[in-house]
Amino acid sequence: MFVVMAPAATEDQINAVKSHILSEGLAAHESRGVERVVIAALGEVGPRKEVLASRFAALPGVESVTPISRPFKLTSREFHPEDTVVDVRGVRIGDGSLTIMAGPCSVESREQLFETAEAVAAAGARVLRGGAFKPRTSPYSFQGLGLQGLRLLAEARERTGLPVVTEVMEPAQVDLVAEYADIVQVGARNMQNYSLLMAVGRIAKPVLLKRGFAGTIEEWLMSAEYVMSSGNPNVILCERGIRTFETYTRNTLDLGAVPLLHHLTHLPVVVDPSHATGKRFLVKPLVLAGVAAGADGAIVEVHPRPEEALSDGEQSLTLDQFREIMALVGPVHAAVASLHSESVLSGSALRVGGGRH
Repeated sequence: MFVVMAPAATEDQINAVKSHILSEGLAAHESRGVERVVIAALGEVGPRKEVLASRFAALPGVESVTPISRPFKLTSREFHPEDTVVDVRGVRIGDGSLTIMAGPCSVESREQLFETAEAVAAAGARVLRGGAFKPRTSPYSFQGLGLQGLRLLAEARERTGLPVVTEVMEPAQVDLVAEYADIVQVGARNMQNYSLLMAVGRIAKPVLLKRGFAGTIEEWLMSAEYVMSSGNPNVILCERGIRTFETYTRNTLDLGAVPLLHHLTHLPVVVDPSHATGKRFLVKPLVLAGVAAGADGAIVEVHPRPEEALSDGEQSLTLDQFREIMALVGPVHAAVASLHSESVLSGSALRVGGGRH
């Protein structure tokens, strides 16, 4: 349940409510908005729900107590009405600006990475992407450079000033990856790896959480809930395509998820047309479409010589193609900026999947 504090509530009253929630065996998560503080009381309450609501409502400084209407709590706009803005070395994601993340699928060599990093930085990218550990369908495919790749990404950051995002594969890698990366990515295959989600929830680095191939919106937000309930509020959602019956594209980019998520959650949303389409010539229209739908940014794969890439060359943009996209995407973003200020829906209009919440 959500405990909404009165605008004039004091710090002592807020702390007293949190202490009372903890004494009942529940977790207390605080959200500070422009006008008031909301405290989420999370945990199994069973038949105690009405009794606890009555107790919390009677505490000094409490304005109201409301039930949580959906299974995802901390990620919902009911808990945090204002947009979350994730700050990554001065790059603000979710504040209405546009953030393009770009770089190679895999870090292959110092020369390949630095050539790409300098080109995307010059074209206007705000974040450098690159894989050091690569999950591949085949165990015989290139698996990445590992620690050497992480060190090269850190070098590229020093050369270009671009923050770095790279994927972590398992809980044991989290501290190592977080040492070098500015944003830690949880890939589609790991969206429901709950041990990994809790591990990245305990670090002080933003998390880019990709949607799984067959993940529903609700399942995806519940995965984000694992990260946030473990202590990390800085989650960026990445729509990277879901598996459908279509075979002409690698996956199907769910553009409708972008505006829907802006209504359901306060977290920023970016799109990944490279993995969604698997085809280089489809990336540009879907970057533009994702931004037109209200995405806070896009993450794309770029390689100086895609035909020589050790992974995902078919979907990687050339340097010239990336420059072309950057020249087009700014005006599109400016034209749809009002999408970020539309009022949030409420009630049954926001019900997910037609189920009971």
